[in-house]
Amino acid sequence: MFKDMTLGQYYPIDSPIHRLDARSKFVGTVIYIVSVFMVNNYIGYLIAIAALLTFIAISRVPIKFMVKGMKSIVVLMIFAGLFNLFLVQGEVVWSWWILSITKEGIDTAIKMVLRLALLIMGSSIMTLTTTPTSLTDGLESLFKPLNVIKIPVHEIAMMMTIALRFIPILTEEMDKIMKAQMARGVDFEAKGLIKKAKSMIPLLVPLFISAFRRANDLAMAMEARCYRGGKGRTKMKPLKYHWNDAVAFLIMCGYLALCIIFGRGVLE
Repeated sequence: MFKDMTLGQYYPIDSPIHRLDARSKFVGTVIYIVSVFMVNNYIGYLIAIAALLTFIAISRVPIKFMVKGMKSIVVLMIFAGLFNLFLVQGEVVWSWWILSITKEGIDTAIKMVLRLALLIMGSSIMTLTTTPTSLTDGLESLFKPLNVIKIPVHEIAMMMTIALRFIPILTEEMDKIMKAQMARGVDFEAKGLIKKAKSMIPLLVPLFISAFRRANDLAMAMEARCYRGGKGRTKMKPLKYHWNDAVAFLIMCGYLALCIIFGRGVLE
């Protein structure tokens, strides 16, 4: 389950999206996330799904690799769907004891599950097609104006990138620890809330120790390379906008316009 997480990984391949500037991909991802929260009908969701499939095809990242990453949030999607299915008030279509399902609940649950899936897969495209260094440089460049009000933009961008890149590392570490503990007889499938909580201790303690050890090794490596923050630092590969970035911006603006027109029923 944990080894299937794709968010935070980089998929090394040559594609038009890989060649885009990191800033263009970050802004495009933000636009896509905003559009997913903005649409309120199924036409809008169909437009978002079609756009996502198009982006995946252009990025040349295998669709199976993208879908595999959804396994890590299946529980969250099921919980969100059931939560909205049974708690949204409206026209009742089925009821039993204190439970009831409404038309509005079904509609909200479907939209919530779709929204979560689109958000995860849409965000994954950015990390799968952008190296950690490019992502850090892009975030720092975009938020550089905040330096005027004494916000440490470089340090914040560095922390965000490190946290994002640690996701696949820690999930892989968790999977290894879980297999090792199961070989020692730990039962992670124990029934009962208290037993489940106790079974997590042999998993979480080694995981936290490993995370702190990796963080310490990373800090020592950065100090050994004379890292002193962003002040006065230069870039080995400065970011530059090209014609394909302008095309990408126009495409995302057109996509956002479609979501506003059809996804929010402006023409109705």
